[in-house]
Amino acid sequence: MATAKDAGNAPRLANGPKKRILLNAFDMNGVGHISVGQWTNPDDKSLTKSSLEYWIHVAKVLESGKINALFLADNFGSHDVYRGSHATAIKAGCQWPLYDPFVIISAMAAVTTNLNFGITACTTFEPPFILAKRFSTLDHITKGRVAWNIVTSWSETAAQAMGLESLPEHDERYAMADEYVELMYKLWEGSWADDAVIADRETGVYADPDKVRKINHSGKYFQCKSAHQVNPSPQRTPVLFQAGMSPAGAQFGAKHAECIFVSSKSPTLLAGNIKKTRALAAQMGRDPQSIKFFVSFTPILGATEEEAQAKFETFRRHSNPEGALALYGGIARIDLSTFPLDEELPTTVEDPALAHFSLKQREVIVQRPDGINHWTPRIMSEWLSIGGNASYVVGTGDQAAQAMERWILEADVDGFNLSHVVVPQAWEDIVTYLIPALEKRGWLGDNEYPVPGGTARENLYGTPGNARLRPEHPGSRFKFEVCPES
Repeated sequence: MATAKDAGNAPRLANGPKKRILLNAFDMNGVGHISVGQWTNPDDKSLTKSSLEYWIHVAKVLESGKINALFLADNFGSHDVYRGSHATAIKAGCQWPLYDPFVIISAMAAVTTNLNFGITACTTFEPPFILAKRFSTLDHITKGRVAWNIVTSWSETAAQAMGLESLPEHDERYAMADEYVELMYKLWEGSWADDAVIADRETGVYADPDKVRKINHSGKYFQCKSAHQVNPSPQRTPVLFQAGMSPAGAQFGAKHAECIFVSSKSPTLLAGNIKKTRALAAQMGRDPQSIKFFVSFTPILGATEEEAQAKFETFRRHSNPEGALALYGGIARIDLSTFPLDEELPTTVEDPALAHFSLKQREVIVQRPDGINHWTPRIMSEWLSIGGNASYVVGTGDQAAQAMERWILEADVDGFNLSHVVVPQAWEDIVTYLIPALEKRGWLGDNEYPVPGGTARENLYGTPGNARLRPEHPGSRFKFEVCPES
């Protein structure tokens, strides 16, 4: 039987129609992503991520497998919580160095027709006007194949890198993000009329000035007085991703997100959060099924179980468990070096050993994967060093597909952000082994892009000719023809 992080077998499906799931390749433009230490593996090519040749090859591989999108994470600053220093993370190559994700997109778009690109960008640090311009430019260059993963940042080192003493408080960051995104809607949706561009060579008129208006935004956090500097792009607003299931994050996602990226140790833990977020969306007047949930999942694949297991053993030899604890510490703000390495971690949030942690941190510490009863910092570090916090399966494509069915059926996810251990081998194995297995089980439709040559939004919803925000989405209220003043 294939080994897996999430114990338990997927239920067998009754015959009948299945929803078409979407697959994203989840990566980061840097040497180390979530499987810390694998850059030392000769099969891994992460050391070449600073070259366009690497990304061009990856884009071609992903499109050959009809993968929906390349989803690129990003962060600022180093991970310095573990042992009170960034030394462990730097030494391990733990998300260090990190390159800008935006600059590689046009090269990949030039060699693909259907692959979409999800790019992480933060609302806490960058002026909205600049980010709106960058996304609109990419939406033009890619012919509408761009998505924005909206984050507010969790990193104190990122805040310090940007000249702040510390991050704004958690819920305030989401209040800032809410205003930030509203201003983006005004720029993208409300600054230019659909027919503003005339481009008449005879008269020398490029655009009708009566149909291009300045945005006059004066809010609590942001000010902007300008027309959007880029003419309307194919989608105007890129497809909107969001990650975060805190109460404030869920509220923000239910309002704005078209896709929500989630990570969980088991489908059981995740199902309730997805149900609550869909209910929130319905309360806001949105179609709850219009929000697509993508869960992180790491398939370690081979033609046989034995081949996959051999790869897994190689991965374990190249993993860096202490580097994984540095990554965990940077994200969760929890220094596990303060706990004895082989001592059982607390099992309840009321444990006195956790008294100095926040409730959220206590909840993170006491959570453990399905089927794991013994949970120490050492075991956690080994668990995290392969695929990070994502569940993984070691086996054939069919065994991985069966495990994925459990997430679809029990947690109601709509797609997967497929994580990797070594790259680009992970993407090549997914195309070779996993895609045919999912196709055979009926989860990929006809295994073609729903709208060949279409935009990211058309392919997300399978709606040719509808590249714009759905009418019930709050961003639609800012369209030029709907809102007299943006």
